[in-house]
Amino acid sequence: MILRTSNGIFKTKEGGSMYTELLKIIAGGLTGKPQQVKNYARRIAQEYVENGESRIADKITRLLTESDTQTATLDALTAKPFDQETRLATVDVTVPQESNERLFFDDLTEMRIGEFIKAYQMRNALMKKGIEANSRLLLYGPPGTGKTSLARYVSVQTGLPLVTARLDALVSSLLGDTAKNIRRVFEYAGQQPCVLFLDEFDAIAKVRDDKNELGELKRVVNSLIQNIDGFDNSSILIAATNHAQLLDNAIWRRFDTTLALSLPNDQIREELITYFAQVMPNSFMADGRRRAELVGLFKGMAPAVIKSLFNNAARNCVLAGDEQLEFGSVVLQAYVQRHPETLDDKAAIQYLLAHAVTQADTAKQLKVSLRKVREVAQKERKHGKS
Repeated sequence: MILRTSNGIFKTKEGGSMYTELLKIIAGGLTGKPQQVKNYARRIAQEYVENGESRIADKITRLLTESDTQTATLDALTAKPFDQETRLATVDVTVPQESNERLFFDDLTEMRIGEFIKAYQMRNALMKKGIEANSRLLLYGPPGTGKTSLARYVSVQTGLPLVTARLDALVSSLLGDTAKNIRRVFEYAGQQPCVLFLDEFDAIAKVRDDKNELGELKRVVNSLIQNIDGFDNSSILIAATNHAQLLDNAIWRRFDTTLALSLPNDQIREELITYFAQVMPNSFMADGRRRAELVGLFKGMAPAVIKSLFNNAARNCVLAGDEQLEFGSVVLQAYVQRHPETLDDKAAIQYLLAHAVTQADTAKQLKVSLRKVREVAQKERKHGKS
């Protein structure tokens, strides 16, 4: 029996039929029995209909329909291809799911990404007018600038499963097997509309006149070009590389859209800092000077690096028993990023003090005495005067 509470949430009386069905759903989820979950969820939806709550029933039915669609999609992508030598699967497959992940790009890049997705979604209308569909995207730029995240984003926006080629299994040590693996991956992706993502693309798409490479490389690149040319435009091909200069010229011509993902400018860095600083409560984001310090400190760093620095700083604060994210902890992570090989106390003290960290916080973050911090600060002032 269903009862409406004062806040509009539905509860069930113990012993009622829905109570039993909820237990069955939980049991099915915990024991890996999706069909049991679906069957009892349908019963609950029917009970909501009988009680005049068709809106909730529709939501349950919609979830079930989406699940059936995803299952059918994955069924079409079973029997993954594998490398004959290592027996490793050459692809990973994921179904698009909404997430809290945010991407930060400049306005021009966002516009071009939006145009690429819209062109795919309207490909039939474009083809009727004799315009080729835009379904190939080449991403290049420094590591950590969002290439993999963007591939996931395109998958979510188009509703297509993401088929990611595994470079460790794709490139074989056996002569000729790499080209065969590439062909199998493209054949596999051709079974169902999907987003085929080729990361570290330069490993299989290098310039064919490289004097240091064997003739096998030319065969690999030729095979890759043939497979790209035959790729169905009902799917999307995304390739990504950190070394654009290594790609063969013929490869560039195969992509309708090429997009350079650069390191964030001052505006984007401030947006990234504002977003990632939410990992813990803090007071420094309300301080314009300290916020500007972080924008300068993170210059030349990729979004993935900035995210990592905030996570590391937050972890250290929690381990230290702090309830807030400390400004000094974030600055210290920037110092470690810039000087990964050694952590010199004096240099670190100078760095933190020079970037608006108080003497007390500097001593706390570096686990040194306040007296030592003051001595370094005093010497710096004397040195500055001299």
